[in-house]
Amino acid sequence: MTAAELRPARAPILDDIVAAQRRRRRWFRGQFIVVWVVLVGIIGVFLWSSGKVSWDFIFQSGPYILQGAGITILVSLVGIVLAIVLALLGALGRLSSNAIAYSLASLYVSLVRGTPLLVQIYFIYFGLAFAGIRLDAIPAGIIALGFNYGAYMTEIFRAGIQAVPRSQLEAAQALGMPERLAFRRIVLPQAVRIVIPAIGNDFVAMIKDSALVSTIAVTELLWRAQRVGRSEHQVLAALTIAAVVYWGLTIIFSFFQERLEKRMARGDR
Repeated sequence: MTAAELRPARAPILDDIVAAQRRRRRWFRGQFIVVWVVLVGIIGVFLWSSGKVSWDFIFQSGPYILQGAGITILVSLVGIVLAIVLALLGALGRLSSNAIAYSLASLYVSLVRGTPLLVQIYFIYFGLAFAGIRLDAIPAGIIALGFNYGAYMTEIFRAGIQAVPRSQLEAAQALGMPERLAFRRIVLPQAVRIVIPAIGNDFVAMIKDSALVSTIAVTELLWRAQRVGRSEHQVLAALTIAAVVYWGLTIIFSFFQERLEKRMARGDR
């Protein structure tokens, strides 16, 4: 007998249930798309009927503003990598029994979370210059974003590490594995898996917060939109373009974040 003949046949009622689930999913997706199209259309009609948005300006200056998306993505990507490194170090310090490491990590988290991001950007770009440390605009913006988000992500990493059962580390030590090696091979991979959703959310938030680095002349989306909008007296249209691009970037990266989360959750399922 062939493999197909040996395979048990599915009951007709099971096929009906699967078909009904597929229809519900298609109906839900259809409603979702219609609602989005209608709402976006209403916003577009409102902007067009207001008479304060020039579509000629949008088509002419849109590509110039869109070029700033590359700088926005660059600043955000490098910034989130720096934030992850700082967050991991901060979490280890917060979990350390060493008083100096714990104090430094706690001070870092408290200081950053207690001051606005814009103040930190100004301090790194302008304040350090008075101390003889001069940074270009893009590196200063990256450092400020990474420094700020690293403090918030420190608590995320700390919680992720503590969420791994202590018994796994104890079992590795019972087998003769050094504590540092056990942490690197057993605890850390599981902690990273736990904090991946939070990292994705922070990255999406960082994309939007990267607009603040325009205040130190980083030529990203908002800086370009403000420059061309003021020169052409089309501030509303320019800001609308920038808002749509930011929105599109968050949608794209949120999609990939969801795919990554589903892929990493297969083991749990």
